[in-house]
Parts: sequence; C-alpha cells; structure tokens
Amino acid sequence: MQYFPPALERLVEQFAKLPGVGVKSAQRLAFYVLSMPQEEADAFAQAIVEAKSDIHCCPICQNLTQGEGPCSVCLDERRDAGTICVVADPKDVVAMERSREYPGRYHVLHGVISPMNHVGPDDLHIQSLVQRVSEGNIHEVIMATNPDTEGEATAMYLARLLKPFGVKVTRLAYGIPVGSHLEYADDATLMRALEGRREL
Repeated sequence: MQYFPPALERLVEQFAKLPGVGVKSAQRLAFYVLSMPQEEADAFAQAIVEAKSDIHCCPICQNLTQGEGPCSVCLDERRDAGTICVVADPKDVVAMERSREYPGRYHVLHGVISPMNHVGPDDLHIQSLVQRVSEGNIHEVIMATNPDTEGEATAMYLARLLKPFGVKVTRLAYGIPVGSHLEYADDATLMRALEGRREL
C-alpha cells in the first residue's frame, strides 16, 4: 500500500540514497523540503544542480574546484610547490587546512586501494601524482591517508612507486590524541605513538 503521493515517495527514495540517511530520516527530510517556502526549495534544488555542473577536479591536484581551471591552492604562489600532501578525499584537504600549519600543496586520490571493494590503483588518481613527481620539482611527498588497513596499504604502494624518483616520502605521525589517557589507547595506537616520538 502506498502511503505517500508518488512525487513524495520519489523524494524520500532520493534522500534515502544519501550516506547515513535511513528511511525515517529520509521521510523527515522530504517533509521538511515540502514545508519550505517555494523560493527556498527552488534555491535548494538550484544549488544541487549548479554544484553538479560547476564543480570539477583540479587538473593539477585533483581537488574539487569550481570551473575547469586549477584550484585556489594550486594557484596560490605563496604555497610550497615542492611539497605534496597526498590525501584520500577532498574532505581530508579541508581537515588539513583547518590546522593552518601545512604550507604545501595537495594531491587527492579520490579513494584508497581496497581489494574488498574492488578498488585498485587504476581506479585512483595515482598516475597524475607520478606525473607531478616525475617532473622533478618535488622534494617531499607526505602520505596523509587514514591509519587503517586500506590507508596503510595505499601509502606503502605509493611510497614504492615514488622511490625511483629519489623524492623524500614521509608518513603522518599517529598516536595518542591530545587530551586523552594512555590507559584507553589500544596497542596499535601506542606502537604508532612510540614510533612517532620526537625530542623535546
């Protein structure tokens, strides 16, 4: 039995396709959209259409940018063009930029190597990274993929791939979060913290 009009059912179905949104949440979102003033609903729909048509990958670093040209980070001449921070997703660039400590540029893979999910090296933006490094102006590549199995495997794969170019390849240090207690840290986190220790 159909509880909602077909147009509302379709709207609920579309919201339910979003990650982390179940059927109940999708229904709440759909009803909220219906309660919006027409101008707000039009603006919401237009924002989705414009984002899909205007947002592209930067031809240099593969980060998201508006239009066909390079992104704002690649265009910023104040940034160190000789350092590349490799991240899995565009949202990781946002996380790195929040720290306001990283002065270099980025390369976004758009995923990690994951045989379980049928994602191999050819499915990622690895070739463009190799191309950038092969041009010879890069002195350090920082691997900033997540410290999970897929992230580690991707970092190791890229390190082996870039080794012949003589570039310094480093990995972000991982360890005990600021404000936490040692007793709650797992073995792998403690091991990483010991490996990444530095002199005071």
